[in-house]
Amino acid sequence: MKPSHPSKNRGDESQAAKVLMVQGTTSDAGKSTLVAGLCRLFARRGVNVAPFKPQNMALNSAVTADGGEIGRAQALQAIACGLPLHTDFNPILLKPSSDTGAQVIVQGKALDQMEAKTFFGLHGERVKEKQGYRVKAMSAVLDSFNRLSAQYDTIFVEGAGSPAEINLREGDIANMGFAEAVDCPVIIIADIDKGGVFAHLVGTLALLSESEQARVKGFVINRFRGDIALLQSGLDWLEAYTNKPVLGVLPYLHDLHLDAEDALIESPTKSQASKLKVLVLVFPRISNHTDFDPLRLHPQIQFNYVSMQTQSQANSTELPQADLIILPGSKNVRADLAFMHEQGWDIGVAKHLRYGGKVVGLCGGYQMLGLLIDDPSGVEGEAGDCDGLGYFSLVTELKPDKVLRQVSGQLSLLGEQAEVKGCEIHCGQSRVLTADPTPNQPMRIVTEDESFSDGMLSADGQIFGTYLHGLFDSPEACTLILKWAGLDNAEVVDIDAIREEQLNRFADQLEQDLDIEKIEDILTAS
Repeated sequence: MKPSHPSKNRGDESQAAKVLMVQGTTSDAGKSTLVAGLCRLFARRGVNVAPFKPQNMALNSAVTADGGEIGRAQALQAIACGLPLHTDFNPILLKPSSDTGAQVIVQGKALDQMEAKTFFGLHGERVKEKQGYRVKAMSAVLDSFNRLSAQYDTIFVEGAGSPAEINLREGDIANMGFAEAVDCPVIIIADIDKGGVFAHLVGTLALLSESEQARVKGFVINRFRGDIALLQSGLDWLEAYTNKPVLGVLPYLHDLHLDAEDALIESPTKSQASKLKVLVLVFPRISNHTDFDPLRLHPQIQFNYVSMQTQSQANSTELPQADLIILPGSKNVRADLAFMHEQGWDIGVAKHLRYGGKVVGLCGGYQMLGLLIDDPSGVEGEAGDCDGLGYFSLVTELKPDKVLRQVSGQLSLLGEQAEVKGCEIHCGQSRVLTADPTPNQPMRIVTEDESFSDGMLSADGQIFGTYLHGLFDSPEACTLILKWAGLDNAEVVDIDAIREEQLNRFADQLEQDLDIEKIEDILTAS
Protein backbone atom coordinates (compact mmCIF):
# COMPACT_ATOMS: atom_id res chain seq x y z
CA MET A 1 0.00 0.00 0.00
CA LYS A 2 1.29 3.43 -0.92
CA PRO A 3 2.19 5.43 2.22
CA SER A 4 0.07 8.54 2.63
CA HIS A 5 1.43 12.01 3.14
CA PRO A 6 0.94 13.73 6.48
CA SER A 7 -2.23 15.78 6.72
CA LYS A 8 -2.26 19.54 6.92
CA ASN A 9 -2.44 21.13 10.32
CA ARG A 10 -5.49 23.22 9.53
CA GLY A 11 -9.22 22.71 9.29
CA ASP A 12 -9.81 23.19 5.56
CA GLU A 13 -8.19 20.20 3.83
CA SER A 14 -9.23 21.52 0.39
CA GLN A 15 -7.20 24.71 0.75
CA ALA A 16 -4.24 24.74 -1.62
CA ALA A 17 -0.69 25.01 -0.34
CA LYS A 18 1.43 28.13 -0.57
CA VAL A 19 3.94 27.61 -3.37
CA LEU A 20 7.23 29.22 -4.39
CA MET A 21 9.34 28.03 -7.31
CA VAL A 22 13.11 28.48 -7.51
CA GLN A 23 14.48 28.70 -11.04
CA GLY A 24 18.06 29.33 -12.10
CA THR A 25 19.87 31.18 -14.83
CA THR A 26 22.02 28.10 -15.49
CA SER A 27 22.50 24.55 -14.34
CA ASP A 28 24.38 24.42 -11.02
CA ALA A 29 23.26 27.93 -10.10
CA GLY A 30 22.24 26.64 -6.67
CA LYS A 31 18.55 25.74 -7.11
CA SER A 32 18.72 22.37 -5.37
CA THR A 33 20.65 23.69 -2.40
CA LEU A 34 18.47 26.79 -2.00
CA VAL A 35 15.31 24.68 -1.99
CA ALA A 36 16.86 22.29 0.55
CA GLY A 37 17.86 25.24 2.74
CA LEU A 38 14.41 26.84 2.55
CA CYS A 39 12.81 23.50 3.36
CA ARG A 40 14.95 23.11 6.46
CA LEU A 41 14.46 26.75 7.54
CA PHE A 42 10.67 26.58 7.28
CA ALA A 43 10.50 23.09 8.78
CA ARG A 44 12.43 24.38 11.82
CA ARG A 45 9.75 27.06 12.17
CA GLY A 46 7.07 24.39 12.41
CA VAL A 47 5.72 24.77 8.88
CA ASN A 48 4.32 21.64 7.22
CA VAL A 49 6.57 21.94 4.16
CA ALA A 50 7.45 19.66 1.24
CA PRO A 51 9.78 19.81 -1.79
CA PHE A 52 8.80 19.30 -5.43
CA LYS A 53 10.61 19.08 -8.75
CA PRO A 54 8.39 18.47 -11.79
CA GLN A 55 11.11 17.02 -13.99
CA ASN A 56 14.66 16.07 -13.15
CA MET A 57 17.48 14.73 -15.29
CA ALA A 58 20.11 13.02 -13.18
CA LEU A 59 22.01 9.78 -12.69
CA ASN A 60 21.92 10.09 -8.90
CA SER A 61 18.70 8.74 -7.43
CA ALA A 62 17.20 7.33 -4.26
CA VAL A 63 14.58 4.69 -3.44
CA THR A 64 11.44 6.01 -1.78
CA ALA A 65 9.35 4.64 1.05
CA ASP A 66 6.56 3.88 -1.44
CA GLY A 67 8.88 1.73 -3.56
CA GLY A 68 9.78 4.15 -6.33
CA GLU A 69 12.73 6.25 -7.45
CA ILE A 70 13.39 10.01 -7.30
CA GLY A 71 16.34 12.32 -7.90
CA ARG A 72 18.94 12.54 -5.17
CA ALA A 73 18.36 16.29 -4.78
CA GLN A 74 14.71 15.71 -3.90
CA ALA A 75 15.78 13.03 -1.42
CA LEU A 76 17.99 15.63 0.28
CA GLN A 77 15.15 18.16 0.26
CA ALA A 78 12.78 15.64 1.82
CA ILE A 79 15.33 14.95 4.54
CA ALA A 80 15.54 18.72 5.08
CA CYS A 81 11.77 18.72 5.67
CA GLY A 82 11.99 15.72 8.00
CA LEU A 83 9.88 13.62 5.61
CA PRO A 84 10.18 10.06 4.33
CA LEU A 85 11.09 9.95 0.63
CA HIS A 86 8.09 9.85 -1.72
CA THR A 87 7.69 9.59 -5.48
CA ASP A 88 5.38 12.61 -5.59
CA PHE A 89 8.35 14.86 -4.76
CA ASN A 90 9.83 14.19 -8.22
CA PRO A 91 7.22 12.71 -10.59
CA ILE A 92 9.38 12.76 -13.75
CA LEU A 93 13.00 11.56 -13.61
CA LEU A 94 15.11 11.13 -16.73
CA LYS A 95 18.24 8.98 -16.36
CA PRO A 96 20.48 9.38 -19.44
CA SER A 97 21.84 6.13 -20.81
CA SER A 98 23.45 7.64 -23.92
CA ASP A 99 23.96 11.05 -25.52
CA THR A 100 20.47 10.91 -27.05
CA GLY A 101 18.52 8.41 -24.94
CA ALA A 102 17.23 8.25 -21.40
CA GLN A 103 15.26 5.98 -19.12
CA VAL A 104 11.99 7.73 -18.32
CA ILE A 105 10.72 7.30 -14.77
CA VAL A 106 7.17 8.45 -14.05
CA GLN A 107 6.00 8.67 -10.45
CA GLY A 108 8.81 6.38 -9.39
CA LYS A 109 8.45 3.66 -12.03
CA ALA A 110 10.61 3.26 -15.15
CA LEU A 111 8.52 3.15 -18.32
CA ASP A 112 10.95 2.30 -21.09
CA GLN A 113 13.88 3.63 -23.07
CA MET A 114 12.91 6.68 -25.06
CA GLU A 115 15.02 8.69 -27.45
CA ALA A 116 15.17 12.43 -26.81
CA LYS A 117 13.47 13.20 -30.12
CA THR A 118 10.45 11.12 -29.02
CA PHE A 119 10.28 12.71 -25.58
CA PHE A 120 10.30 16.21 -27.04
CA GLY A 121 7.80 15.37 -29.77
CA LEU A 122 10.17 15.39 -32.77
CA HIS A 123 9.74 12.86 -35.57
CA GLY A 124 11.48 14.25 -38.65
CA GLU A 125 9.24 17.30 -38.59
CA ARG A 126 7.69 19.19 -35.73
CA VAL A 127 4.76 17.37 -34.20
CA LYS A 128 2.10 19.27 -32.34
CA GLU A 129 2.79 19.21 -28.63
CA LYS A 130 -0.54 17.55 -27.89
CA GLN A 131 0.84 14.48 -29.66
CA GLY A 132 4.11 14.52 -27.71
CA TYR A 133 5.01 12.58 -24.64
CA ARG A 134 5.27 15.72 -22.54
CA VAL A 135 1.48 16.06 -22.41
CA LYS A 136 1.39 12.74 -20.55
CA ALA A 137 4.30 13.89 -18.41
CA MET A 138 2.54 17.12 -17.41
CA SER A 139 -0.52 15.10 -16.41
CA ALA A 140 1.63 13.03 -14.05
CA VAL A 141 3.35 16.17 -12.76
CA LEU A 142 0.06 17.89 -11.93
CA ASP A 143 -1.34 14.71 -10.40
CA SER A 144 1.58 14.51 -7.95
CA PHE A 145 1.60 18.25 -7.29
CA ASN A 146 -2.13 18.37 -6.54
CA ARG A 147 -1.75 15.50 -4.11
CA LEU A 148 1.05 17.35 -2.29
CA SER A 149 -0.87 20.62 -2.36
CA ALA A 150 -3.74 18.97 -0.52
CA GLN A 151 -1.45 17.59 2.17
CA TYR A 152 1.10 20.32 2.90
CA ASP A 153 0.93 23.97 3.88
CA THR A 154 3.95 25.11 1.86
CA ILE A 155 5.73 23.66 -1.16
CA PHE A 156 9.11 24.79 -2.47
CA VAL A 157 9.51 23.85 -6.12
CA GLU A 158 12.81 23.43 -7.93
CA GLY A 159 13.12 24.18 -11.63
CA ALA A 160 15.55 22.47 -14.00
CA GLY A 161 18.42 24.07 -15.89
CA SER A 162 17.30 27.48 -17.17
CA PRO A 163 13.79 28.73 -18.04
CA ALA A 164 15.22 30.68 -20.99
CA GLU A 165 16.23 27.75 -23.22
CA ILE A 166 14.46 28.81 -26.41
CA ASN A 167 14.51 25.35 -27.99
CA LEU A 168 12.82 23.80 -24.94
CA ARG A 169 10.14 26.41 -24.29
CA GLU A 170 7.28 24.78 -26.20
CA GLY A 171 5.48 22.33 -23.96
CA ASP A 172 7.84 23.01 -21.03
CA ILE A 173 6.96 21.15 -17.84
CA ALA A 174 10.11 21.83 -15.81
CA ASN A 175 10.20 25.62 -15.42
CA MET A 176 7.80 28.35 -16.48
CA GLY A 177 5.45 25.87 -18.14
CA PHE A 178 4.82 24.36 -14.73
CA ALA A 179 4.71 27.76 -12.97
CA GLU A 180 2.09 28.98 -15.43
CA ALA A 181 0.07 25.77 -15.10
CA VAL A 182 -0.23 26.07 -11.31
CA ASP A 183 -0.01 29.89 -11.19
CA CYS A 184 2.84 30.11 -8.69
CA PRO A 185 5.42 32.87 -8.08
CA VAL A 186 9.07 32.40 -9.04
CA ILE A 187 12.43 33.60 -7.79
CA ILE A 188 15.56 33.27 -9.92
CA ILE A 189 18.97 32.37 -8.55
CA ALA A 190 22.28 33.06 -10.32
CA ASP A 191 25.85 32.03 -9.52
CA ILE A 192 28.10 35.10 -9.36
CA ASP A 193 31.19 32.88 -9.07
CA LYS A 194 30.73 31.94 -12.73
CA GLY A 195 30.94 35.62 -13.76
CA GLY A 196 28.41 37.71 -15.70
CA VAL A 197 25.75 37.50 -13.02
CA PHE A 198 23.89 40.67 -14.10
CA ALA A 199 23.85 39.57 -17.73
CA HIS A 200 22.58 36.15 -16.65
CA LEU A 201 19.70 37.62 -14.65
CA VAL A 202 18.71 40.37 -17.09
CA GLY A 203 19.08 38.09 -20.11
CA THR A 204 17.02 35.32 -18.53
CA LEU A 205 14.25 37.76 -17.64
CA ALA A 206 14.30 39.29 -21.13
CA LEU A 207 13.77 35.90 -22.80
CA LEU A 208 10.62 35.18 -20.80
CA SER A 209 7.11 36.05 -21.94
CA GLU A 210 5.29 38.99 -20.41
CA SER A 211 3.19 36.79 -18.13
CA GLU A 212 6.28 34.82 -17.07
CA GLN A 213 8.19 37.99 -16.28
CA ALA A 214 5.30 39.13 -14.10
CA ARG A 215 5.48 36.02 -11.95
CA VAL A 216 9.20 36.54 -11.22
CA LYS A 217 9.15 38.15 -7.77
CA GLY A 218 12.86 38.59 -7.13
CA PHE A 219 16.43 37.44 -7.50
CA VAL A 220 18.97 35.62 -5.34
CA ILE A 221 22.69 35.91 -6.04
CA ASN A 222 24.70 32.89 -4.99
CA ARG A 223 28.35 32.16 -4.10
CA PHE A 224 29.56 35.74 -3.59
CA ARG A 225 33.11 36.27 -2.34
CA GLY A 226 34.33 39.53 -0.87
CA ASP A 227 32.88 42.74 0.52
CA ILE A 228 29.16 43.08 -0.19
CA ALA A 229 29.55 46.88 -0.27
CA LEU A 230 31.51 46.54 -3.52
CA LEU A 231 28.48 44.82 -5.09
CA GLN A 232 25.86 47.27 -3.87
CA SER A 233 25.87 49.62 -6.87
CA GLY A 234 25.25 46.63 -9.15
CA LEU A 235 22.38 45.45 -6.98
CA ASP A 236 20.82 48.91 -7.03
CA TRP A 237 21.10 49.04 -10.83
CA LEU A 238 19.59 45.55 -11.20
CA GLU A 239 16.58 46.43 -9.05
CA ALA A 240 16.01 49.72 -10.89
CA TYR A 241 16.44 48.18 -14.36
CA THR A 242 14.20 45.13 -13.78
CA ASN A 243 11.87 46.52 -11.12
CA LYS A 244 12.48 43.29 -9.22
CA PRO A 245 14.00 43.08 -5.72
CA VAL A 246 17.22 41.28 -4.85
CA LEU A 247 16.06 39.00 -2.06
CA GLY A 248 19.55 38.17 -0.88
CA VAL A 249 23.21 37.63 -1.66
CA LEU A 250 24.53 34.31 -0.40
CA PRO A 251 28.23 33.92 0.35
CA TYR A 252 30.51 31.29 -1.11
CA LEU A 253 30.41 28.67 1.62
CA HIS A 254 33.60 26.65 1.81
CA ASP A 255 33.25 22.99 2.79
CA LEU A 256 29.45 22.91 2.50
CA HIS A 257 28.96 19.16 2.38
CA LEU A 258 25.53 18.42 0.92
CA ASP A 259 24.61 15.68 -1.54
CA ALA A 260 25.48 16.82 -5.07
CA GLU A 261 23.00 16.37 -7.91
CA ASP A 262 25.52 15.40 -10.58
CA ALA A 263 28.84 17.20 -10.21
CA LEU A 264 31.72 15.17 -8.81
CA ILE A 265 33.15 16.98 -5.79
CA GLU A 266 36.79 16.45 -4.94
CA SER A 267 37.91 15.43 -1.49
CA PRO A 268 38.43 18.34 0.94
CA THR A 269 41.87 19.09 2.32
CA LYS A 270 42.55 16.72 5.22
CA SER A 271 43.98 17.93 8.53
CA GLN A 272 46.10 14.84 9.12
CA ALA A 273 48.17 12.40 7.11
CA SER A 274 45.98 10.03 5.11
CA LYS A 275 46.36 6.37 6.00
CA LEU A 276 44.35 4.74 3.21
CA LYS A 277 44.29 5.55 -0.52
CA VAL A 278 40.91 5.09 -2.20
CA LEU A 279 40.35 5.44 -5.94
CA VAL A 280 36.94 5.58 -7.67
CA LEU A 281 36.83 4.97 -11.42
CA VAL A 282 34.67 7.56 -13.18
CA PHE A 283 32.65 6.01 -15.99
CA PRO A 284 30.86 8.21 -18.55
CA ARG A 285 27.52 7.08 -17.07
CA ILE A 286 28.56 6.82 -13.42
CA SER A 287 25.50 6.71 -11.15
CA ASN A 288 24.98 7.47 -7.48
CA HIS A 289 28.43 8.88 -6.83
CA THR A 290 27.03 10.19 -3.53
CA ASP A 291 27.69 6.62 -2.33
CA PHE A 292 31.27 7.74 -1.75
CA ASP A 293 30.67 10.90 0.30
CA PRO A 294 31.51 9.11 3.60
CA LEU A 295 34.87 8.11 2.10
CA ARG A 296 35.49 11.48 0.46
CA LEU A 297 34.95 13.25 3.79
CA HIS A 298 36.84 10.71 5.93
CA PRO A 299 39.82 12.38 7.61
CA GLN A 300 42.05 9.31 7.30
CA ILE A 301 41.40 8.63 3.60
CA GLN A 302 43.18 10.05 0.58
CA PHE A 303 40.24 9.95 -1.80
CA ASN A 304 40.44 10.54 -5.53
CA TYR A 305 38.33 10.09 -8.64
CA VAL A 306 40.15 8.96 -11.74
CA SER A 307 38.69 9.81 -15.13
CA MET A 308 39.85 10.11 -18.72
CA GLN A 309 40.47 13.80 -18.01
CA THR A 310 42.53 13.23 -14.86
CA GLN A 311 44.65 10.62 -16.62
CA SER A 312 45.22 13.01 -19.50
CA GLN A 313 46.23 15.80 -17.12
CA ALA A 314 48.63 13.43 -15.36
CA ASN A 315 50.01 12.36 -18.75
CA SER A 316 49.66 8.73 -17.68
CA THR A 317 47.76 5.68 -18.87
CA GLU A 318 48.22 3.83 -15.57
CA LEU A 319 45.96 4.00 -12.55
CA PRO A 320 47.39 5.86 -9.54
CA GLN A 321 48.57 3.76 -6.64
CA ALA A 322 45.79 2.90 -4.21
CA ASP A 323 44.85 0.53 -1.40
CA LEU A 324 41.24 0.26 -2.55
CA ILE A 325 39.79 0.67 -6.05
CA ILE A 326 36.02 1.04 -6.42
CA LEU A 327 33.98 0.30 -9.53
CA PRO A 328 30.85 2.43 -9.08
CA GLY A 329 27.31 2.10 -10.36
CA SER A 330 26.55 2.72 -14.02
CA LYS A 331 23.47 3.60 -16.07
CA ASN A 332 24.95 1.81 -19.10
CA VAL A 333 27.01 -1.10 -17.81
CA ARG A 334 28.14 -2.58 -21.12
CA ALA A 335 29.14 0.79 -22.60
CA ASP A 336 30.99 1.79 -19.43
CA LEU A 337 32.75 -1.58 -19.31
CA ALA A 338 33.88 -1.02 -22.91
CA PHE A 339 35.13 2.42 -21.84
CA MET A 340 37.03 0.79 -18.98
CA HIS A 341 38.80 -1.49 -21.46
CA GLU A 342 39.58 1.47 -23.76
CA GLN A 343 41.26 3.29 -20.89
CA GLY A 344 43.23 0.22 -19.86
CA TRP A 345 41.67 0.31 -16.42
CA ASP A 346 41.00 -3.43 -16.53
CA ILE A 347 44.77 -3.95 -16.79
CA GLY A 348 45.31 -1.49 -13.94
CA VAL A 349 42.82 -3.33 -11.71
CA ALA A 350 44.53 -6.67 -12.44
CA LYS A 351 47.91 -5.17 -11.54
CA HIS A 352 46.43 -3.65 -8.38
CA LEU A 353 45.15 -7.07 -7.31
CA ARG A 354 48.49 -8.77 -8.04
CA TYR A 355 50.11 -6.36 -5.59
CA GLY A 356 47.58 -7.23 -2.89
CA GLY A 357 45.14 -4.33 -3.31
CA LYS A 358 41.41 -4.55 -2.60
CA VAL A 359 38.53 -3.96 -5.06
CA VAL A 360 34.87 -3.15 -4.42
CA GLY A 361 32.20 -3.27 -7.14
CA LEU A 362 28.90 -1.50 -6.44
CA CYS A 363 25.76 -2.28 -8.45
CA GLY A 364 26.86 -1.88 -12.07
CA GLY A 365 30.46 -2.23 -10.91
CA TYR A 366 29.47 -5.50 -9.24
CA GLN A 367 27.97 -6.75 -12.51
CA MET A 368 31.20 -5.87 -14.33
CA LEU A 369 33.15 -8.16 -11.99
CA GLY A 370 31.19 -11.17 -13.26
CA LEU A 371 31.54 -13.39 -16.34
CA LEU A 372 28.81 -12.03 -18.61
CA ILE A 373 26.43 -9.08 -18.96
CA ASP A 374 23.49 -9.82 -21.27
CA ASP A 375 20.99 -7.20 -22.46
CA PRO A 376 18.64 -9.18 -24.78
CA SER A 377 15.88 -6.53 -24.66
CA GLY A 378 18.12 -3.51 -25.20
CA VAL A 379 17.30 -2.07 -21.78
CA GLU A 380 20.40 0.14 -21.74
CA GLY A 381 20.93 0.59 -25.46
CA GLU A 382 21.49 -1.79 -28.38
CA ALA A 383 20.61 -5.38 -27.54
CA GLY A 384 23.56 -7.73 -27.07
CA ASP A 385 25.97 -9.09 -24.52
CA CYS A 386 29.60 -8.73 -23.46
CA ASP A 387 32.13 -10.50 -21.30
CA GLY A 388 32.67 -9.20 -17.79
CA LEU A 389 36.02 -8.92 -16.03
CA GLY A 390 35.73 -12.52 -14.88
CA TYR A 391 36.50 -12.21 -11.18
CA PHE A 392 33.16 -13.67 -10.03
CA SER A 393 31.24 -16.66 -11.43
CA LEU A 394 28.32 -14.33 -11.96
CA VAL A 395 26.06 -13.90 -14.99
CA THR A 396 23.83 -10.84 -15.23
CA GLU A 397 20.80 -10.32 -17.46
CA LEU A 398 19.38 -6.82 -17.81
CA LYS A 399 15.59 -6.79 -17.68
CA PRO A 400 13.01 -4.00 -18.14
CA ASP A 401 11.58 -4.51 -14.64
CA LYS A 402 13.82 -2.58 -12.28
CA VAL A 403 14.57 -3.72 -8.73
CA LEU A 404 13.84 -0.87 -6.31
CA ARG A 405 13.90 -1.48 -2.58
CA GLN A 406 15.16 -0.12 0.71
CA VAL A 407 17.06 -2.75 2.64
CA SER A 408 18.79 -3.40 5.93
CA GLY A 409 20.84 -6.28 7.16
CA GLN A 410 24.18 -7.60 8.38
CA LEU A 411 27.57 -7.27 6.71
CA SER A 412 30.06 -10.06 7.48
CA LEU A 413 33.78 -9.51 6.89
CA LEU A 414 36.93 -10.65 8.69
CA GLY A 415 34.81 -12.80 11.00
CA GLU A 416 32.97 -9.71 12.24
CA GLN A 417 29.47 -8.37 11.65
CA ALA A 418 28.08 -4.86 11.30
CA GLU A 419 24.65 -3.34 10.75
CA VAL A 420 24.14 -2.03 7.24
CA LYS A 421 21.29 -0.31 5.37
CA GLY A 422 20.83 1.16 1.94
CA CYS A 423 18.87 0.59 -1.24
CA GLU A 424 18.93 -1.35 -4.48
CA ILE A 425 18.38 0.35 -7.87
CA HIS A 426 19.16 -1.96 -10.79
CA CYS A 427 17.75 -3.58 -13.91
CA GLY A 428 20.23 -6.45 -13.83
CA GLN A 429 19.33 -9.77 -12.29
CA SER A 430 22.44 -11.78 -11.42
CA ARG A 431 22.86 -15.49 -10.84
CA VAL A 432 25.80 -17.62 -9.79
CA LEU A 433 26.69 -20.45 -12.15
CA THR A 434 25.35 -23.61 -10.51
CA ALA A 435 28.39 -25.65 -11.58
CA ASP A 436 30.61 -23.56 -9.31
CA PRO A 437 30.89 -23.91 -5.54
CA THR A 438 28.57 -21.72 -3.49
CA PRO A 439 30.28 -18.33 -3.16
CA ASN A 440 30.88 -16.48 0.04
CA GLN A 441 28.03 -13.97 0.15
CA PRO A 442 28.97 -11.38 2.75
CA MET A 443 25.62 -9.76 3.48
CA ARG A 444 22.31 -10.99 4.83
CA ILE A 445 19.70 -8.49 3.69
CA VAL A 446 16.21 -8.01 5.11
CA THR A 447 13.23 -6.26 3.49
CA GLU A 448 9.60 -6.10 4.60
CA ASP A 449 8.65 -9.30 2.80
CA GLU A 450 11.83 -11.35 2.43
CA SER A 451 15.32 -12.14 3.67
CA PHE A 452 18.17 -12.96 1.30
CA SER A 453 21.92 -12.81 0.78
CA ASP A 454 23.60 -10.17 -1.34
CA GLY A 455 26.95 -9.76 -2.97
CA MET A 456 30.08 -11.85 -3.29
CA LEU A 457 33.50 -12.04 -1.70
CA SER A 458 36.32 -13.64 -3.65
CA ALA A 459 38.03 -16.73 -2.28
CA ASP A 460 41.24 -14.77 -1.60
CA GLY A 461 39.26 -12.06 0.20
CA GLN A 462 40.49 -9.26 -2.10
CA ILE A 463 37.33 -8.51 -4.10
CA PHE A 464 33.93 -7.55 -2.72
CA GLY A 465 30.80 -6.90 -4.81
CA THR A 466 27.28 -5.85 -3.86
CA TYR A 467 24.12 -4.30 -5.25
CA LEU A 468 23.74 -2.13 -2.14
CA HIS A 469 23.85 1.64 -2.64
CA GLY A 470 24.58 3.58 0.55
CA LEU A 471 26.94 0.85 1.72
CA PHE A 472 29.33 3.35 3.34
CA ASP A 473 26.55 5.45 4.93
CA SER A 474 26.23 2.97 7.80
CA PRO A 475 29.07 3.91 10.20
CA GLU A 476 29.62 0.37 11.55
CA ALA A 477 29.67 -1.20 8.09
CA CYS A 478 31.94 1.53 6.72
CA THR A 479 34.42 1.02 9.56
CA LEU A 480 34.46 -2.75 8.95
CA ILE A 481 35.00 -2.34 5.20
CA LEU A 482 37.85 0.11 5.82
CA LYS A 483 39.42 -2.40 8.21
CA TRP A 484 39.14 -5.05 5.47
CA ALA A 485 40.77 -2.59 3.04
CA GLY A 486 43.69 -2.01 5.41
CA LEU A 487 42.72 0.84 7.73
CA ASP A 488 42.79 -0.32 11.35
CA ASN A 489 41.15 1.81 14.05
CA ALA A 490 39.31 3.93 11.48
CA GLU A 491 37.55 7.00 12.76
CA VAL A 492 33.77 6.84 12.54
CA VAL A 493 32.20 9.12 9.93
CA ASP A 494 28.42 9.45 10.25
CA ILE A 495 27.24 10.92 6.94
CA ASP A 496 23.67 11.32 8.24
CA ALA A 497 24.91 13.46 11.13
CA ILE A 498 27.11 15.49 8.76
CA ARG A 499 24.13 16.07 6.45
CA GLU A 500 21.98 17.29 9.33
CA GLU A 501 24.68 19.65 10.56
CA GLN A 502 25.21 21.06 7.08
CA LEU A 503 21.50 21.55 6.42
CA ASN A 504 21.20 23.52 9.64
CA ARG A 505 24.32 25.47 8.79
CA PHE A 506 22.89 26.49 5.43
CA ALA A 507 19.48 27.31 6.91
CA ASP A 508 21.24 29.58 9.42
CA GLN A 509 22.98 31.31 6.51
CA LEU A 510 19.68 31.85 4.71
CA GLU A 511 18.15 33.41 7.82
CA GLN A 512 21.07 35.82 7.92
CA ASP A 513 21.36 36.73 4.22
CA LEU A 514 17.89 36.29 2.70
CA ASP A 515 14.96 38.65 3.18
CA ILE A 516 12.75 35.97 4.72
CA GLU A 517 9.92 38.43 5.38
CA LYS A 518 9.68 39.21 1.66
CA ILE A 519 9.76 35.51 0.84
CA GLU A 520 6.93 34.92 3.31
CA ASP A 521 5.00 37.80 1.70
CA ILE A 522 5.51 36.20 -1.73
CA LEU A 523 4.25 32.89 -0.36
CA THR A 524 1.23 34.50 1.29
CA ALA A 525 0.28 36.20 -1.97
CA SER A 526 0.60 32.94 -3.96
